[in-house]
Amino acid sequence: MTITQLRYVLAVAEHQNFTKAAEKTFVTQPTLSMQIQKLEQELDILIFDRGKKPIELTPVGEKIVEQARSIVNESERMQDVVDQEKGFIGGLYKLGIIPTVMPTLLPMFLKTFSNRYPKVHLKIEELNTDEIITQINEGYLDAAIAATPLEQAKIKERPLFYEPFVGYIPENHRLYAKKDLEKEDLDIQDILLLEDGHCFRDGIINLCKASKNQTHEKFQLESGSFETLVKLSDEGLGMTLLPYLNTLDIPTNKTKNLKYFKNPSPAREISLIYSTNELKMQITNALYDIISGVIRGAIAFQDVKIISPKKK
Repeated sequence: MTITQLRYVLAVAEHQNFTKAAEKTFVTQPTLSMQIQKLEQELDILIFDRGKKPIELTPVGEKIVEQARSIVNESERMQDVVDQEKGFIGGLYKLGIIPTVMPTLLPMFLKTFSNRYPKVHLKIEELNTDEIITQINEGYLDAAIAATPLEQAKIKERPLFYEPFVGYIPENHRLYAKKDLEKEDLDIQDILLLEDGHCFRDGIINLCKASKNQTHEKFQLESGSFETLVKLSDEGLGMTLLPYLNTLDIPTNKTKNLKYFKNPSPAREISLIYSTNELKMQITNALYDIISGVIRGAIAFQDVKIISPKKK
């Protein structure tokens, strides 16, 4: 049994296809198949049910994959210990970011991080929170940026910043004349929300103390774009709430529509999260320091109230 064989098993389990797994592990398909067969012969079991399309794990194969993932992670930790001892910060680092954070935060830190740590190859993917949790637990992601708390036993959370909610209110709206908003002013049936599956949506529902079936009464909206919500608001279809960083891109002629909450302002906690096995911590720490540095001053709110979104 070798670490390489276990890596091949994990690749097939992920992609459910021998050819695609071979491409991802940079070997030929016959080589990958032969190595997995050797492992199966050594263990005297079948890891994969090749008669299924796509390929599926056998019951014992599921247990083998779980153990293989742990072994491969621990083998990578050995190299990680060596890299930290040498002070080396480099190599592949897989980062997930939730959709409501990616467009605003990524441009703020990516160039700075890449310039300072040119030997790190960042592979960045936009994922929802459920996908992030799964991929961190299964070892496919090294870290992620997400709204917290998540309350996951195998995931550590390091808060990066607290991002206030800001109202975007058109001129014909009942709240337009208000200088400062209060959460008691909000009516969930009057608020344009992101589509289901976004933690920011759940944070607003939580803030309004409403249930998911108490949303906008006139129409059902399925959008993952804050830009769309702003445009619909401009058409007089309701108000919306935006994360603070999204308001920085609002055109000057529309900033009059932005309404801030009285302190303490409702906000969401944005954290850098990673597995408790703490692989590649030298890169994780460097990433945390860079993001914390660039975000400092961008959010000037103090004493914000933390809104804990449901896990999405």
